Amino acid sequence: MALAARREDRLRDLAGRIEALGGEALVIVADFTKEAQAQRAVRETEETFGRVDILINNAGVMYLEPVATADLARWRSMLELNLLGLIAATQAALPGMTARKDGHIVNIASTAAHVPNPMAAAYSATKFGVAGFSESLRKEVHKDNIRVTVISPGMAATELRDHIAVAAVQSAVNTSAEAMRQLTAEDVADAILYAVSRPPHVMINEILMRSTDQER
Repeated sequence: MALAARREDRLRDLAGRIEALGGEALVIVADFTKEAQAQRAVRETEETFGRVDILINNAGVMYLEPVATADLARWRSMLELNLLGLIAATQAALPGMTARKDGHIVNIASTAAHVPNPMAAAYSATKFGVAGFSESLRKEVHKDNIRVTVISPGMAATELRDHIAVAAVQSAVNTSAEAMRQLTAEDVADAILYAVSRPPHVMINEILMRSTDQER
């Protein structure tokens, strides 16, 4: 298994846990806002393990702020990570999958790809983009036996809300989150495992998941 992200300390910790359970983990430090680094992560994985069977595009940030006063540099960075980094990694994985006539690409979107809300215009745009890209990709690659799945989680107990730079918006979102039983990273991992463990003739196109307590 290859683990790719910016923070090496967290990657090393996760790799240690995987190895303690008998697994093998390759640590790749990469910034997926940089197209070349996203593609390098895929190439290093192929060089180490010989192939990429499953690509999970999970890197993302959530910058929530009003359109009228938004920091466009921050939004540009979000677009580059949430959408263009995902596309770059996918592009790098496709040649090997196409040659083998086998592979699975899992893209993490959000309920924001289905329900746009105030303060989330650009974030929703990135996640609508992930959903649209994934469906177009599916139509291109299904003939090569490559499966494409979108996982769209709702409110989850992760550090995603820490990215919100506008204090009032962050406070409001945190208050809403703390009032419900949030999804966990393990819940999302279970959904991914379900999708990638189906028989080869079954493609789970999308899983939309929310906390039972979440209304929108």
